[in-house]
Amino acid sequence: MTVRVAIVEDHEEFREGLYHLLQGTVGFRCLGKYRSLEESLRNMPEVDVVLLDIGLPGMSGTEGIALIKAKYPSVRIVMLTVFEDDKNIFRSILHGADGYLLKRTPPPMLLEAITEAANGGAPMTSSVARKALEVFKRYLPEPGEEFNLSPREAEILSLIVSGLDNDEIAEKLFISPITVRNHIGHIYTKLHVHSKSQAVAKALKQGRL
Repeated sequence: MTVRVAIVEDHEEFREGLYHLLQGTVGFRCLGKYRSLEESLRNMPEVDVVLLDIGLPGMSGTEGIALIKAKYPSVRIVMLTVFEDDKNIFRSILHGADGYLLKRTPPPMLLEAITEAANGGAPMTSSVARKALEVFKRYLPEPGEEFNLSPREAEILSLIVSGLDNDEIAEKLFISPITVRNHIGHIYTKLHVHSKSQAVAKALKQGRL
């Protein structure tokens, strides 16, 4: 399977670097590279994954998530940005982003995350995932409301909130970092589906993030 990718990034050098990384890696193909949301909406073909920056000229990446999803319902959108503050992370998630990675992500991990997104996962840089889960924990409903987390997912959630990164969790639980990332994707999905997005939205409106 070849993962079809589009890049929306205004920094030319970084955009070209991503393009050549994708084109030079078996199993990936870049079908478009654009410097703005407006340009991508006019010209982008159907792809599997869009790598989307936040700080773009014109419309921001966060504002454009819903527009891309409306035009391409099956596309997976992964934010690829320098911003790791709570507001940008959660506004992206609430607008419908499927993943959130920082631009410092090493190329092998970036390619792995793109594949994960294409397969329905929710890739997030470990520091971003930790922030997301900390906030979800902060706004958990009253005891008794179930999240349907498996024992392993609950264990990983506890370790992430305690401050461990993916590699440390993998070492502690004797599983691979890839397995840890998959569990994190499942945890995020379950928390998001069970009213967590409304809790985070309320927190954002109150300026608590």
